[in-house]
Amino acid sequence: MNAAQIELLNTVAHIESEDDIRELKHTLSLFFARLADREMEHLWQSGKINDGVLEQWSHEHMRTPYRPKM
Repeated sequence: MNAAQIELLNTVAHIESEDDIRELKHTLSLFFARLADREMEHLWQSGKINDGVLEQWSHEHMRTPYRPKM
């Protein structure tokens, strides 16, 4: 395990209530949303994403194709 994983395990060992678990999940969600936001900003600034790419993405269908059960 890396240092971040060990730190998280040591921290969550002290969580005892469902409310604390929900609060931790919410906090982690915000953290990862900020990471994603920062990466999207980096991609935008580098030119890898632009208005044309966003327009193209808006027309993509990424659903899993239907497969009948056998």
